[in-house]
Amino acid sequence: MTQLQDTAPAPAARAGAGTGDPRRWLALLVIAIAQLMVVLDATIVNIAMPSAQQQLHISDANRQWIVTAYTLAFGGLLLLGGRIADYVGRKRIFLIGLLGFAGASALGGAAGNAGTLFAARGLQGLFGALLAPAALALITVTFTEEKERARAFGVFGAISGVGAAIGLIMGGLLTEYTSWRWCLLVNIPIALIAFALALPIVKESRAHGNTRYDVPGAVLATGGLLALVYGFTKAAEDGWTAGVTLAFFAAAAVMLVGFVVVEAVAANPLLPLRVVAHRNRGGSFLVSVLMGAGIMGMFLFMTYYFQGTLHYSPLRTGIAYLPFSGALIVTAIVGSGLLPRVGPRAMMTTGGVLATIGMVWLTQLKIDSSYPTFILPAFLIMAAGMGLVFVPLGNTALTGVADHDAGVASAMVNTTQQVGASLGVALLNTVFTNATTSYVTAHGPQAAQLGVVHGYNVAFTVSAVLLAAAALTVFLLIRRNRRDRPAEPAVPTQTPELAATAA
Repeated sequence: MTQLQDTAPAPAARAGAGTGDPRRWLALLVIAIAQLMVVLDATIVNIAMPSAQQQLHISDANRQWIVTAYTLAFGGLLLLGGRIADYVGRKRIFLIGLLGFAGASALGGAAGNAGTLFAARGLQGLFGALLAPAALALITVTFTEEKERARAFGVFGAISGVGAAIGLIMGGLLTEYTSWRWCLLVNIPIALIAFALALPIVKESRAHGNTRYDVPGAVLATGGLLALVYGFTKAAEDGWTAGVTLAFFAAAAVMLVGFVVVEAVAANPLLPLRVVAHRNRGGSFLVSVLMGAGIMGMFLFMTYYFQGTLHYSPLRTGIAYLPFSGALIVTAIVGSGLLPRVGPRAMMTTGGVLATIGMVWLTQLKIDSSYPTFILPAFLIMAAGMGLVFVPLGNTALTGVADHDAGVASAMVNTTQQVGASLGVALLNTVFTNATTSYVTAHGPQAAQLGVVHGYNVAFTVSAVLLAAAALTVFLLIRRNRRDRPAEPAVPTQTPELAATAA
């Protein structure tokens, strides 16, 4: 891949603390507002899903598109979005992303049917794939002094963690006391405020040099993942061996194999294969996919369990997730101090095992399980496990990467988490639907509620297998090699958005 050169910032910006752009901290505020919007949207929408499904008459087989339409578009287009921001201009794409995200939110908030809501979520993902890398790149070029940049990224990460908790409560309040539609419409004023502030405050920058896009790679990757997810949906409706299901799986295989071939021969690949060929990096990306797949489905079903089986209000549902978010943040803080002493392999393996134990615990869910004595301990164990995995993940994903590949390697962590979430939600929703249908068929309509809980338990069993596979992958592939030092990431590799999206 040709290394690109950034437009040089103002000379004062290179002088260090106190002599840079006097409005750089205001620029960070604007970027933080945009990040808060993205994080709030993730948590709010998940709390609102049961209400949206009921009002728009969305089937159980298709409800997963509320999540996967967003995560597929976001994850599938994130790498291309970063390239577009670099070439066209980070500020310009940041502004386009804000307006597009607001417009997509308006469309979703006004949706009168399932198709419109799914399309709006996909558009949110598309504009999010422009907005997120542009925001991170703007921080990188705005803060050129090392300590200030670290502080800026710290603020950015804190917004993600705090925003997740705020979104849980706000989602519950808006859904319970207004309408689920406001969980989408609330993005509009936030985006417009950020847009108005960004125009005079944020400075433009772009990369120069070879600026060709790998459009075929983006089309094949996104199309292949879309076909795979749609294949899971058709499996829930028509069965695993139905002709239409197999056709989508075959199309997915052809396009994903085609993506690998294109990336191997392209002059400017979207994903240089050398980035994933390294043992630690490839293992990290695989772990990221498996963890995203295993965790996201669990949160989808627990939201429906809280509101549909235990009859929690949306607000109470949001509050029920707060201990998970808190435990994840605390574990991440503690894990950051442990990592230099114990190393990534031991920490990530332990985390994967803990997450698996928490998921196995949930496979014993009953129709009247107690939150404080049964659900809460499982949440805390899983949160601790996730924290222990995600803290080292960014480090191992950048092991030995060349400087000019650091950006794409960093983005791949977020991309693989979103792709894993998409595939996991689609697969687990299909498993749930088939298990519930089989149970009700065998025991009669009077066992419908028991059948739903049985479906959750079967889905959680598959989730546990995915998390166990992540732990095994760490143990077999991740190695600590002192010669392999991680390059300084072009963007933060730790992504609290995964937990935010899940919760």
